[in-house]
Amino acid sequence: MRKRIAVIGGGIAGLAAAVRLRDRLPQGADIVVYEQGNALGGKLRTGELGGLPVERGAESFLNSGPDGADSAAVALARRLGLGDALVHPAKQPAALSIGGRLTPIPAGTLVGVPADPSSLDGVARPDAGSDADGGKPLLAPGEDVAVGALVRSRYGAEVVDRLVDPMLGGVYAGRADQLSLRVTMPQLALAAETAHTLRDAVRSAQAASRRTPGRPVFAAVDGGMGRLVAAAAEASGARIGLGLPVHSISRTPRGWDLRIGPAPSPQSDHADALILAVPAKPAARLLGGTAPEAAEAVAALTYASVALVGLALPAGTELPGLSGFLVPPGEGTLVKAATFFTRKWPHLAHPDGPVIVRASLGRAGEEERLQFDDAALLARALRELGELAGVTLPEPSASWIQRWGGALPQYAPGHADRVAMARAALPPGLALAGAAFDGVGIPVCVASGERAADEVVTFLEEA
Repeated sequence: MRKRIAVIGGGIAGLAAAVRLRDRLPQGADIVVYEQGNALGGKLRTGELGGLPVERGAESFLNSGPDGADSAAVALARRLGLGDALVHPAKQPAALSIGGRLTPIPAGTLVGVPADPSSLDGVARPDAGSDADGGKPLLAPGEDVAVGALVRSRYGAEVVDRLVDPMLGGVYAGRADQLSLRVTMPQLALAAETAHTLRDAVRSAQAASRRTPGRPVFAAVDGGMGRLVAAAAEASGARIGLGLPVHSISRTPRGWDLRIGPAPSPQSDHADALILAVPAKPAARLLGGTAPEAAEAVAALTYASVALVGLALPAGTELPGLSGFLVPPGEGTLVKAATFFTRKWPHLAHPDGPVIVRASLGRAGEEERLQFDDAALLARALRELGELAGVTLPEPSASWIQRWGGALPQYAPGHADRVAMARAALPPGLALAGAAFDGVGIPVCVASGERAADEVVTFLEEA
């Protein structure tokens, strides 16, 4: 009997789920992807700037997984025939902007947490003696704490404020004192269940990463992430419904009924199984009528808003010899990170071409600071970038601003337990996928979508 599976959400998690479904289900299975927006890809969006493809969302993904093999994103790219299109950043250092000076990020840290706090090159002064062996592991099995709480208690405030906060802020736009250790740094959390000092926990987590010497840390797709999105949609063979929000789902003896499309004239559809690959708020709304306990757990997740600014500067514009820099929150700037894009990605650089700079603005709790029109936000970004980099930047020949309102999940301590509780409360034939549940980053979202697809396939096989 032909099966129909509906994937709600056309971001990379939903598309990865659709590809996995196509690979595992019998020929003829009907897969449909419903996306309420007018384009697939979610936070993956390739734009154009100065004649070059420049990402308006995530610009790269981890090259390796925790086991040292290809990350889920690299494996997906190869599955889609994009293995030869993978490119890697130049070996350029990054810096911290502190007190108007660019200082190289100290080597040997794990998301800013040092294995040896005495070798921070003056970036931060650790509290001597705070990381003493107390005769027991730092965390109990399964225990979760805020990253900042653990690091602050062991290394002191400056290490958190000047190193960990900007590193986490660059990825999550959040603060270390509010982000879950177990979600944002899972290997460190696992190591802390046996290590008696933070120094030993960091070293253990670094050793467990199994990184292949000489292998680049990051990868991207030549031509932009849009190629990954388009290739996934094509390989899935799914029917794609753009501009079709799903208003409600309901369990029936035959499977699931969906109410979709414009509210004044909704349509209905039926599916044998569902994958929800949407943010927390719409997921909670859809789950409310059929799995209220799961809905309540999912609804607890909050989000941060950010804006990205892309600048095309004249050819030959002088910039510091870096791939970019991060800014600690204590500096007070709206700019929290900058990437010297054409230097970081040499396949885009040309002596006569534009110098592309991309900046990230805004952190969790700072939404009101982004409430300016594009012209004012652009002028603010240009001024702060010059001050932070210690250079005078010329007016750009082209620019854009990409606003991501409520886009980055803020994983409070206990998030993993709440998600586990939500999944345990789901009815059979319904799976959850995406950043709202399993973490940010393209590899994490791809793996989340693939796991959800595997769950649905198992359900269909056993039904």
